[in-house]
Amino acid sequence: MARRKRVEGPSAEELLALEAGFATKPGPNPFAMPPIAQVAAEAAAAADPLPAPARIEAARDRTDAELLRAARDEGRLIAEIRVSEIVADELTRDRMTLDREALDELKISIRTNGLRLPVEVFPLEAPEAEGRYGLISGLRRVTAIRELYGPEATIAALVRTPRDGAEATAAMVEENEIRADLSHYERGRIAALSVGQGRFADLDEAVARLFASASKAKRSKVRSFALVHEELGDMLSFPQALTEKAGLRLANALRQGFEGPLRDALHAGQGVDAASEWAAMLPVIESAESGARPSARGGRPRKAAARPAVVPGPVHHLADGVEMRLERDGADHLIRLRGAGLEPELVEGVMLELRRLLGPAE
Repeated sequence: MARRKRVEGPSAEELLALEAGFATKPGPNPFAMPPIAQVAAEAAAAADPLPAPARIEAARDRTDAELLRAARDEGRLIAEIRVSEIVADELTRDRMTLDREALDELKISIRTNGLRLPVEVFPLEAPEAEGRYGLISGLRRVTAIRELYGPEATIAALVRTPRDGAEATAAMVEENEIRADLSHYERGRIAALSVGQGRFADLDEAVARLFASASKAKRSKVRSFALVHEELGDMLSFPQALTEKAGLRLANALRQGFEGPLRDALHAGQGVDAASEWAAMLPVIESAESGARPSARGGRPRKAAARPAVVPGPVHHLADGVEMRLERDGADHLIRLRGAGLEPELVEGVMLELRRLLGPAE
């Protein structure tokens, strides 16, 4: 016969322990929502209370804002910038002179039809007192607007963000190559100057970067004219008049060691125009082409090449379109004056005023 198990109730101590255990584990909140209700509440909170047309307009605004930010970051946004905030010669310009007749025609066009194309600028790392942007392209347009409406006038500009000065210089050259051909000498000159300013390691890199889309033959010609600028740039009075053929003949003579005789010829000739300057060099060039050996190296001493240590200062825009700028070159201070309104008498008056302020030598 099976033995019955005796059932015993919990003791008082065990009941107290059970109560303490239940106290640490409270039951469900009677006010809490069931899961389905919570999901419905969250969906309702996320729902847009605006009507459908307003929601479409808001979505379009968000898209426009994203496109605007992208355009600004990529330099595709046109801004209105005061001319006085643009430092025109922050980069060494590839074009050596401005054609006055062409500039006057541009001013008439702007006065009649407004400015059709924006200029290109880049923010300066250390803005000057009167300049926040360096000019990449559009020197004629900036000059025309300043002469027409004054330095406080605004001009449409694309604000670019080049990685370095080399990229900014390449953009300047590319714009001029597309819109208005540079002279052969100007191409070689800007390549040589860019190397001297430390923007490129050597001439080959400068030519490859500045004229990336040019053929090998064209880049070879640029290097030849760069040699002409490096060796004779301080003595040539009419370098822009050199034709392609003349410049290549001159570069060939320089490569054969005729720099000294050419410098002597330029010093003795003192050509008053491009034709007489070429005539002074021609006998030396023909001697080089005939296979003659150059005389012992001599020639007119070369002027010291421009050093990249020149520190540009603020540009002051004066009456009649005149610009005045202070630059520092080591211990030297340079005052540059430029503009169509400069007359010899005015420059002489400036010199006399400086002499009065500094006092004569004792």
